[in-house]
Amino acid sequence: MSMAMGKEEREAFLRGLHVGVIGVVEEEGRAPLLVPVWYDVTDDGEVFFLTQSTSRKAKAIARAGRFSLCVQDESTPYKYVAVEGSVTGVTPSDNERDLRPMARRYLGEEGGDDYVASVAGGDADDAVIRMRPEHWVSADYGKQGG
Repeated sequence: MSMAMGKEEREAFLRGLHVGVIGVVEEEGRAPLLVPVWYDVTDDGEVFFLTQSTSRKAKAIARAGRFSLCVQDESTPYKYVAVEGSVTGVTPSDNERDLRPMARRYLGEEGGDDYVASVAGGDADDAVIRMRPEHWVSADYGKQGG
């Protein structure tokens, strides 16, 4: 029996609350850069995350024009979804429009608001990077049975 998730299963899992790991090739001949990130998914299926536009990952993604994101559930039965695709947009981030909803997604309303207050004024060089998944890999070890 296949452990791969169906389209609806993997999309629902990707929309769940997980810390993702971004993967991007920095330069040929090196292992990819892997970095944990908070991420979210738009209503039309684009994956996005926030980062400083001058960060190592942002520069690598700008050069590569694409990246991967892997999310997992570390409790049994183990599950994961990995997506890869081309960058569909890079826009300046705004604390109210972008950071507050992301912080609240991960930390709850009060924790998210506290986080945004702690970084007030820090969105000057932040960017929102978007990608539409083109390739998917997934597994749900609960499908093994028994």
